Amino acid sequence: MDRRHFLRFAGAAPVVSMLGASSLLESAPAHAAGDDYRALVVVFLSGGNDGLNSLVPTDGAYNDYAGARPELAITKSVLATLSGASGGHTYGMHPALAPLAPLYNSGRLAWIANVGPLVAPATARQVIERSVPVPSFLLSHSDQIMWQQGWLGDSDASGWAGRALELLPTALRNQANAVTMNTDRTLVLGRNSPVSFLSPGESRYWGQADLAQPQAPAAQALNRMARWQFSNRYQAEYASTLGRSVSESTLFTQIALAAREPAGNFGGDDLSRALRKLSSLMPVFKQRGFKRQVFLVQWGGFDTHAIQRGTGPTSQDAQLAILGRAMQAFDQANIAAGLDQNVVSLTMSDFGRTLRQASGGGSDHAWGNHWFAMGGPVRGCQVVGTLPSLTLGGPDDADPNGGGRFVPTISTDQVGATLMQWLGLPASDFHNVFPNLANFSQKTINLLHA
Repeated sequence: MDRRHFLRFAGAAPVVSMLGASSLLESAPAHAAGDDYRALVVVFLSGGNDGLNSLVPTDGAYNDYAGARPELAITKSVLATLSGASGGHTYGMHPALAPLAPLYNSGRLAWIANVGPLVAPATARQVIERSVPVPSFLLSHSDQIMWQQGWLGDSDASGWAGRALELLPTALRNQANAVTMNTDRTLVLGRNSPVSFLSPGESRYWGQADLAQPQAPAAQALNRMARWQFSNRYQAEYASTLGRSVSESTLFTQIALAAREPAGNFGGDDLSRALRKLSSLMPVFKQRGFKRQVFLVQWGGFDTHAIQRGTGPTSQDAQLAILGRAMQAFDQANIAAGLDQNVVSLTMSDFGRTLRQASGGGSDHAWGNHWFAMGGPVRGCQVVGTLPSLTLGGPDDADPNGGGRFVPTISTDQVGATLMQWLGLPASDFHNVFPNLANFSQKTINLLHA
């Protein structure tokens, strides 16, 4: 095994080694092919994307927005216009997201306003007075990534999608339910089940072993190694991890060999490559009788404390241009493949950014943020939720210094419950997946068609 393949395996190995996985190839999928395939694709924008510059009000609230961030604010005339009004506001999107405006206007994309992790409903005044519980370590990248993805503390490192997949009815469960395309995995990590690692690149070759040719000597040798047994627990754990990884890579190789070139004008960037691969594989998963899958794609560098605007590759402007083109191509590919009603895509991020601009031409860590969901099942052409008052030190600002850190009015758990219910999670199991939902009278949001 060469160094590149070993490092890739080593990055994915802990996902399965701690969970005592069995082979993915011990049996074929238990269900016949059909239309009952549903997949959630979560694109996690690493670093904390500035939602305030992604979705912008174009009515009177625009003046508050522009006044609070004179250097960061996007000129109203260049915003990508969104049809209609939601919650008493009209909106436009960052011009780099213009490829997604037709999806919104045709009812295939919706925004979720001011969303983030919450323990219980809270107001800015309650947060300032510390009279309501809030998530721990707010404004910390690593902690808020885990909170967004469902982490329940050191004693339970699983995520909300992983927990929900384990509770789906038996008829909806299948091999490779929970899939990450990165070494990050909290969202799809279950309490008792493995996470599958899908390489955005080629997973067919392990050194000299070609997993598409299992009868070749090198592949046979690799598979024999994958079945080794040891009495020493550390050696046994390593062997189990290796066996799982070989089996998993073999499965994904088989799926890839049956895949077709997807439609959609994908670029050559990392996000486009990942989504292009997913769009080619999902039709084969559906054809082979897989029922429910969640895919996690983590991408970007949105920690824009400085130089947020402009053409530099790390600016938000440049990264949103990549995101807009890649998501549009992904939607085109899914429609062309007959997956129009089978796939929902959701963007998430660590947290939002401050309304007040930072001294370096950027913005700082905040809390509530704006995300969007895309696909045929989405009740589009709307902004779900309530836009915060875009005034520094205003009624929704939980920063005692008036920095514009808005308390979310929609909980991440409410979004997650909505999506996992669409995948088949019974509402009676919400408390096992989203324990903080017990504090909310409304468990889901009006995001998806019935």
